[in-house]
Amino acid sequence: MKFSTLLSLSIFPFTLFCQQSIKIDSLLTIINIVKIDSEKVNLLNQLAKELELKGNFDESINYSQEALKLSQSLDFKKGIAIAYNNLGNSNYSKGNLDVALDFHLKALNIRQEINDKKGIGDSYNNIGLIQYQLGNYDKALEYYYDDLKISEELKNKRGMAGIYHNIGSVYYDKKEYNKSLEFYFNAVKINKEIKNNKWLGNNYTNIAMTYEMMNDYGNTAKFYKDAIDIYKIINDKDGLTSAYINIGNFYLARKNILEAKENILNALYLAKEINSKSGIYHSYFNLANCDTLEGNYKNAFYHYQLYKMYKDSIYDEESDKRLSEMQTRFETEKKDNEIKLLNTEKEKERAVAEEKNRKQKIIIWSVACGLLLVILFAALIFRSLRITRKQKQIIEVQKTEVEKSKHIIEEKNKDITDSINYAKRIQQAKLPSKELIYSHLPQSFVLFKPKDIVSGDFYFFYKKEKSLFIASADCTGHGVPGAFMSMIGSEKLDDALAHSADTSEILRQLNRGIKNSLHQTDSNESTRDGMDIALCSVDTDSRVVKFAGANRPLWIIRNGQTVVEEIKATKKAIGGFTEDSQHFDTHVVQLQQGDTFYISTDGYADTFGKDGKKLMTKTFKEILISIQDKSLKEQEHHLDNFIEDWKGGIEQVDDILVIGVRL
Repeated sequence: MKFSTLLSLSIFPFTLFCQQSIKIDSLLTIINIVKIDSEKVNLLNQLAKELELKGNFDESINYSQEALKLSQSLDFKKGIAIAYNNLGNSNYSKGNLDVALDFHLKALNIRQEINDKKGIGDSYNNIGLIQYQLGNYDKALEYYYDDLKISEELKNKRGMAGIYHNIGSVYYDKKEYNKSLEFYFNAVKINKEIKNNKWLGNNYTNIAMTYEMMNDYGNTAKFYKDAIDIYKIINDKDGLTSAYINIGNFYLARKNILEAKENILNALYLAKEINSKSGIYHSYFNLANCDTLEGNYKNAFYHYQLYKMYKDSIYDEESDKRLSEMQTRFETEKKDNEIKLLNTEKEKERAVAEEKNRKQKIIIWSVACGLLLVILFAALIFRSLRITRKQKQIIEVQKTEVEKSKHIIEEKNKDITDSINYAKRIQQAKLPSKELIYSHLPQSFVLFKPKDIVSGDFYFFYKKEKSLFIASADCTGHGVPGAFMSMIGSEKLDDALAHSADTSEILRQLNRGIKNSLHQTDSNESTRDGMDIALCSVDTDSRVVKFAGANRPLWIIRNGQTVVEEIKATKKAIGGFTEDSQHFDTHVVQLQQGDTFYISTDGYADTFGKDGKKLMTKTFKEILISIQDKSLKEQEHHLDNFIEDWKGGIEQVDDILVIGVRL
């Protein structure tokens, strides 16, 4: 079972993964000396599988194709089926789900032809898994049930347990939670019988997640703890780390910060013990979320920096030194803050004592004045002078108190501003540098003008193989709440791109990720936050742009033309009321040299001018047409200067983000 910054539903892909049995170098040696026959085919297929397990997907594909070609020349049906299966596995791992599905269907046809029952069952499961990932839940169930029949026929209890679990996961995503529990508990029964404690821990985790969606929090906590107990019994520290993160997230969603921190710190301790950098950086991310909910932005920034550093250190071992330096710096700052806090407490005590003394003086003088009225009535002038003098003293005291209050308010405002500035640094750490974007897209610009110190808009850039992904997103709200939402959105985009390169599938997974992150279900309407987004995949060699959008369009101005070509987005937001299974259309556009495209949030067009009117989309398009003779850098300056002049002295009402790219 995998885990992330949010709960992850575990599934068992069986044949997509296997145990490494022969070292890759040994296989290469044997392949070079064996004769060209079915034995060499088996070795090539085994080598392809080992390479896929190590993440060398392209090499795995090459050896699978060699095995396929040799198998076809020998008319070795079983070897052909395994080669197709391996090609499906590697393409699945690369995120090419449609290609993977085609290869697994070919493997299934051959296995049915030679009546390979075990192989047929494996193909059913693999196809079901891909259909599940594509969101085709009914098709996934069809193949899973076919696999279940074969596992029952072969009395393959381990296979039955895995299929029961996978079927439960499909019903979970279909929101048929009672059915989901039925199949999960069937899996529990078999795994207990065959003493498969590793899978039993995964069963308990998914059962806990299902109860959480049903708002049965008692059973949720129980089964998360059962999963923890199982992993302790088998001393599976990796699984135990995952389990602590899951239950920590559960308490975090309930805003039970104390329990959440306890479990996340347990996860962090174990992750460090087994040197699981993935577990470490997920733990730090969750600690940052805890600190944010507590309003402790300084600690949130510290933990977020550790999260980002550990995540990067998976690819860069040099970050260990920076982590140590940051820890030392934080401890020093922490001690300084404790001293400042102690001094502040002393100042508060002194202020309370002075206030008490002032009130006592007022009471004493009031009594004295009353006595003077009765006893010294004849000395009216003298009494009046005394009263005047007393009033002057009171005014001086009040003036002093006003000055003190003003100072306290200024200090509080400074603390609040400092906290928001820490939040800004967190957000800036997550945003890609403009220099990175310009290095890949020299003729481009990013105009980013937050309304407040931090922003609910964010831009995104990612290079995957030959494709460049660039996006503009507008999250619910602005300021600190919007910025926190933008961090979640950016993190979920990273996760989606790790699984797929298809813009439609990326937005579908982003929608599911946001809804799971914010616990947005039909039965839980406590939050309907979300975002609008425009996402483009750019191939700079072919000038092909693939676009998918949620409420935000793509604008294109062809070279030498004076019209804006608009590619409309799907009229649904990411998160909120949008269904988990919502499909987002992908549009493929062929651009020519000199063509320019734009994506943006609604902030620029919605900006109010000096006359109290909005700029509007029509005017925004006219501005873009008028500056086509300028370079992209000049366009950015023009758009920036224009909107500042348009606003005049009017306060900016929304975050502004405009991205332009010329190919």
